[in-house]
Amino acid sequence: MPTWIADTFAGFWNSLAEMAPYLLFGFLVAGALSVLIRPETVERHLGGRGLWPVIKAAAFGVPLPLCSCGVIPVSASLRKHGASRGATTAFLLSTPQTGVDSILVTWSLLGPVFAIFRPIAAFLTGIFGGALVDTLVREEPREDAHGDACQDECCAPGERRHWLVRMLAYGFVTLPRDLARALLVGLLVAGIISAIVPDNWVKVAGTGFVGMLVMMAIGIPLYVCATASVPIAATLMSMGASPGAALVFLMTGPATNAATIAIVWKVMGKRTAGIYLGTVAGTSLALGALLDLVYTRTGAAPPPHVHELAPSVPQTASAVVLLAILAVALLWRPKARGEQPSAAEGAESVELTIQGMTCSHCVQAVTRALRECPGVASADVDLASGRAVVGGSDINVEALMSAMATAGYPVTPLKGEPIPAQMPGRDASSATPPDQDA
Repeated sequence: MPTWIADTFAGFWNSLAEMAPYLLFGFLVAGALSVLIRPETVERHLGGRGLWPVIKAAAFGVPLPLCSCGVIPVSASLRKHGASRGATTAFLLSTPQTGVDSILVTWSLLGPVFAIFRPIAAFLTGIFGGALVDTLVREEPREDAHGDACQDECCAPGERRHWLVRMLAYGFVTLPRDLARALLVGLLVAGIISAIVPDNWVKVAGTGFVGMLVMMAIGIPLYVCATASVPIAATLMSMGASPGAALVFLMTGPATNAATIAIVWKVMGKRTAGIYLGTVAGTSLALGALLDLVYTRTGAAPPPHVHELAPSVPQTASAVVLLAILAVALLWRPKARGEQPSAAEGAESVELTIQGMTCSHCVQAVTRALRECPGVASADVDLASGRAVVGGSDINVEALMSAMATAGYPVTPLKGEPIPAQMPGRDASSATPPDQDA
């Protein structure tokens, strides 16, 4: 076996074993949060203008395990239900950078200083960006916003399963299914980097302000989730990158990518999208420089190279369990969710083909948006096929398309050409006025 392949495998396995105990615990905590913190609770606290809703939005976003694709439909729902533009932007900025699972993984691979600094950086970024949007972008009246008065069953469909079942199902089935592919790719990339990238290149390109700019240029267009980015950052640090440069990558990678920026542009407006991108770039550089200063002043040492550490027996056992969970998440789908959706016999139904869904959070956002439309009694959405069957009476197809446009998903009703995702009100079929920048 070639040496670089053996080194790649060793790097992959040792990183997996180092983070596995923390990630398994993170899955458990994330499952508990999914039961304790409902979307309706978040929405009730984010209405109105001013700094306080922005602060609450940034704080809500820090522990939630949502990636940059999953946070978009959730944020669109927040906006629809009365959240201010500034609060929505704060949530968009802070949420994808961290999550309880990624914080614990950061602790395991990058040490306590980095693990404490990272959520603080996400929180401050959210506050700064949200406050800028509130100050610079005029808030238009929201005629479609439900706000605090939205207590209808369509906005909060009941959940009949026991809370413990829901917690374990989300923590060890749904969340691993969303993370599995990206996490394994991130570990593999980290192993390849350690095996084939010369240390001297990282020491030259990954230090100082130049190193931060390099990491920002890599991170902004790249799609990588908050947890999967940690092994890559740990490998770069162990090869000579500064903690500040690694932080820039960890902030820009999860918070931005080409698709996210495009959807923010459509849903929130071009000025808000510009502030969003500028906030991520500016705060990542400033906070990266501050983190380097913290390491210098406190004498804190970067963590040892995990690829050089032999995993302990508990770490190895945890890695085996984690691999089994990820394998099940990738290969197995519950029959209830994997089958093609269908409408009840005799009920009026509309079938949609929805593009752009990538995770369970997308499915939840699409389902909820469809259920809120007039005349809709049920909405059955399947991630694998991208199909949705909406049942009810007097269903308004244009309202369904408008709801999907608000959430940022291209949709095809019945048979025909795809309708691009765009903000309602920008075509003849839209019934809702668009958000407009001042």
